[in-house]
Amino acid sequence: MQNAQTPQTIPTVPAPDAILDVLSAGKETRPRTVGGSRGRRRIGGTIGTFLLALLGITWALPLLWSIAVALRPADVSVATGSPWWGDGLTVRNFADAWERIPFGQYFLNTFVIVLGVLAVQLVTISLAGFAFARLTFPGRDVLFVLILMQILVPTNALIVPNYATIRRLHLFDTKLAIMLPFFASAFGTFFLRQTFKQVPRELDDASVLDGAAWWQTLWHVYLPSARAALVAFSLVSISFHWSDFLWPLIVTNSDSSRPVTVGLNTLTQMGESGAQWALVMAGTLLVISPLLGLFVIFQRQFMSSFLHSGIR
Repeated sequence: MQNAQTPQTIPTVPAPDAILDVLSAGKETRPRTVGGSRGRRRIGGTIGTFLLALLGITWALPLLWSIAVALRPADVSVATGSPWWGDGLTVRNFADAWERIPFGQYFLNTFVIVLGVLAVQLVTISLAGFAFARLTFPGRDVLFVLILMQILVPTNALIVPNYATIRRLHLFDTKLAIMLPFFASAFGTFFLRQTFKQVPRELDDASVLDGAAWWQTLWHVYLPSARAALVAFSLVSISFHWSDFLWPLIVTNSDSSRPVTVGLNTLTQMGESGAQWALVMAGTLLVISPLLGLFVIFQRQFMSSFLHSGIR
């Protein structure tokens, strides 16, 4: 007897014309959303650009108003005439402001203070950040928590004990009195610690095998890897200490140690009938001009450093 085999059904292939009909029908029923989504993205980008431009103009209004007042004649009141432009424009206010107070001495003092604080801070935060990131010693975690707690304490809350310390050290009315409380930075220590912890441990092992000491490892391995973080911290430190006012006002009493912010305050007290705002605004623009110039020249480097370091 022959074994009965189950008949197999062979699928039928549709004719080429039928295939084309099916494909064309599928294309017709597919929703066309490419153009619509592109249009929505374009509208969203336009709205976002408009909002950013509006926000930028809002932030720039105080600066623009300062420029407008600084260019007004000094004898024209700000309350009269146009709030932006007076009857005429003049740059004489900048020369008068420079001549009335020793701006040259103030700028020299500020450069010494800002760069001196930054140089010491870069050393202290690098050493502390490396110690908390890679070294093991008793009480390390507790000490690090105590350093972090200093970030929560406002700087102005420490004015009284800092002033008492400066008095006992006989440093009153010196540049060192302004610089001393800022030689260490809790934020900088935390920032460098987090940056150093991202360096691979294998680089430590390789440097140890090569016979490098810990300071050589820090100099040749960790600091090059933290270049963007160091630049970002330097920008924050420079902008803060350049514009600091209250602490230098308290511990200085002569032009030989005053920074530009305190010197600008004396300009507001020279008018017989009140502050001459045209001169004050001209002096203010002179004070902020170095920072504005640095930002305009190195804008791309500023943004790149902040993005690579994680500061927003």
